[in-house]
Amino acid sequence: MPLSKDPTMKGTAIDTDGSPPPAPTDGSQRLQALDVLRGFALLGILLMNIVIFGLYFESYDNPTSAGGATGANLGVWVVLHILAEGKMRCLFSLVFGASAILLTSRLDHRLDGADIYFRRTLWLFLFGVVHSFLLWHGEVLYPYAVCGLFLYSFRHLRPKGLILLGTLSLLLLSGFSLIDASYKRDMITDGQAAVAKEARGEALNETEQDAKVEWETFRKSRNPTPEKLEEDAKEWRGSPWQVIQARGAVRLHYDSIPVYHPFMFDMWGMMMIGMGLFKLGILSGERSTRFYGVMAATGFLVGIPITGYTAWTNVQHHFDPVVQLQCGSLYQVSRYAVTTGYMGLLLLLCKTGTLRWLTNRLAAVGRMALSNYLFHSVVCAFLFTGYGFALYGRLERHQLYYVVAALWIFQLIVSPLWLRHFRFGPFEWLWRSLTYWKRQPFRIDHSRQPSVTAPAG
Repeated sequence: MPLSKDPTMKGTAIDTDGSPPPAPTDGSQRLQALDVLRGFALLGILLMNIVIFGLYFESYDNPTSAGGATGANLGVWVVLHILAEGKMRCLFSLVFGASAILLTSRLDHRLDGADIYFRRTLWLFLFGVVHSFLLWHGEVLYPYAVCGLFLYSFRHLRPKGLILLGTLSLLLLSGFSLIDASYKRDMITDGQAAVAKEARGEALNETEQDAKVEWETFRKSRNPTPEKLEEDAKEWRGSPWQVIQARGAVRLHYDSIPVYHPFMFDMWGMMMIGMGLFKLGILSGERSTRFYGVMAATGFLVGIPITGYTAWTNVQHHFDPVVQLQCGSLYQVSRYAVTTGYMGLLLLLCKTGTLRWLTNRLAAVGRMALSNYLFHSVVCAFLFTGYGFALYGRLERHQLYYVVAALWIFQLIVSPLWLRHFRFGPFEWLWRSLTYWKRQPFRIDHSRQPSVTAPAG
């Protein structure tokens, strides 16, 4: 199969010879490096999602609101702030962008290539909508699909252009954090002044009254009373219909955010960079072991000190919201640097064959990323909401990670076992069948196709 003649692509194989209609790649055609990165990111995302599954939503950034802010609970927050928060979503977005290039490189010469790409993306969009209302209000399938609709038009851009566009998006987000910090500081100052004035028995004008209401609403949300926490917990521990209503209220708020909101630029920017890095042969594992070693060392040496500083600053200032937003100006640089460290380390392991028992298992998790992601949601919805055990708000922060460890162990064991017998994860099979409007083969016929079995690890 000849390599692409597109000068922006390095080492990406595409058909050019009137071959049969496109079909999903099987295990023998996949890039294991991308699967390893995807699997690592997927497991890492649960480190952060578990907090929203099990605790009041403000505790994600502010552990003083719920779940404990001392001892082991504070220690867990600090470690994950340094090593995981934002980094796993960053890595997953980079791989999503790389996968878009990998897919479109196989489809561009086809008359129906665009149809396949957009059908695939729109099915992901629909999966995200259903997933968000029934299982997990913090899900990313919906926003990823929205971003994916835009990526197609940039697929032929040269790597430097893609990386530049992605970097500019992230720099804009850093500036937005500073603007938001300034707004929050003024809101808090004006609100506290209005409360103090009213306490002195002085009448408030309309502007001051609005400032007071805004400040008190913010304060009650950020540091809720025990009564507020119990009220919140009752929603999530209630009947399935009550849980769906609570989840729907959250989703309708976030789904009404326009596509040009900073939340979308966060993912879109990383996807663009991922597209560029894949075209340069970096995410596909084509560079030297020395390159990936330097990449890992540089990323960690730059990123960890910065995230360590912001963690220390937040703790020292007792998670002051203005300080957190000011630290947010360093967020994009620091998380991308740490993510670069992870990428370099994982790709170095792939290149050298070190810890193959682990990388093979991560690759299997990555090949079944959609099914494994939805499995997280099913298990956590059953554990924490009124669907099942209703543990929402009952565990401290550090205790949530017993659930994470159990899910990691299960998926690292089961994913490679599943792929010994099936070509795809169950939802990957459904997604591909819908994308290609044709029922895809599911089970592996070992007598005819032994090469497609997944590594056992």
